[in-house]
Amino acid sequence: MHRSFPQAVQIERKIIMVWQSILPAFLASMVEFVEALTIVIAIGVTINWKSSLLGAGTAMLALLAMVAIFGTTLVLFIPIDILRIVVGIILVFFGMQWLKKSLLRYSSLKALHDEAAIYEDKIRELQNRGDIDPGKFSGFGFLASFKSVLLEGLEVAFIVITFGAAAGTDKVDGIFQASIGALLAFLVVVTLGLTIRSPLTKIPENTLKFMVGIMLVTFGTFWAGEGMGIQWLFSDPFLLVLVAFYLILSAVIVWWLKPYGIAQK
Repeated sequence: MHRSFPQAVQIERKIIMVWQSILPAFLASMVEFVEALTIVIAIGVTINWKSSLLGAGTAMLALLAMVAIFGTTLVLFIPIDILRIVVGIILVFFGMQWLKKSLLRYSSLKALHDEAAIYEDKIRELQNRGDIDPGKFSGFGFLASFKSVLLEGLEVAFIVITFGAAAGTDKVDGIFQASIGALLAFLVVVTLGLTIRSPLTKIPENTLKFMVGIMLVTFGTFWAGEGMGIQWLFSDPFLLVLVAFYLILSAVIVWWLKPYGIAQK
C-alpha cells in the first residue's frame, strides 16, 4: 500500500527534524561531554568519586533548569523569524570559533587537542594540592567537578535551545528533539566513561569539532537567511549546498595556511 500524502509529509518533516535538531545537538554535546568527563574522572581518581559525581550531578540539574527556563522564554515571547535571525547570526560566530581552532590544528599552527594529556595534567594539578582524604567529602572536588560540567554544559544548553527553537515552526517540539540528541550524547559518553573509567581518547574529538563547526555555520547561515526573508533554492536540501561550500572553503584555508605550519616546525 502507498502512503497517503499527509503521511509522506509527516515522515519528511521527521527526517528534517532529525537532520536539523537531533544530529547537530548529538555531535556538539558529545564534544562537550567528553571534555567534562575528563575532569570528572580526574577528580574521581585523585580525590574521590563521591565529591566528583555529586558536583557533576548538581551541575546537570542546574543545566536542565536553565534549558527549561530560557527555552520556555524563547518559545512564548520571541517570533520565529526574529529568533532565526538572532540564532543564525550567533551560530555563525559560534561555529567560526570552532572552525578557526580546527583549521589551525589541521594546518599545524595549533597543537591537536589531546584529551589524554589534559587528563594527566589535571591529575598532577590535583595531586599537588595534597591533603587528599579518599573517604571524606571534598568541597574542592565538588566545586571543581561542578564548574567543569557547568561550563561545558552551558554550551550544550546553548546548542539545545538554539537548534531546537529555530529548527522549525514548532519550537516546543524542536527543543524536545534537540534535547533528545543531547541526552543520547550524554548517555553514550557516561556509559563509555563508566565502562573504561579513563578519558575517551579514541573519540576523534578534533574531527568532531570540525564537523560541528561546519554544521553550526551552515545552519546559522540558513536560518539567518530565512529570518531575513531569503527563499533558499530547493528549500531545506540547500543546506547540503552550504555544507559543500564551507567544506571547500575550509580545505582552501588549510591549504593556504599549511606552509606556515610546516615552517614553524
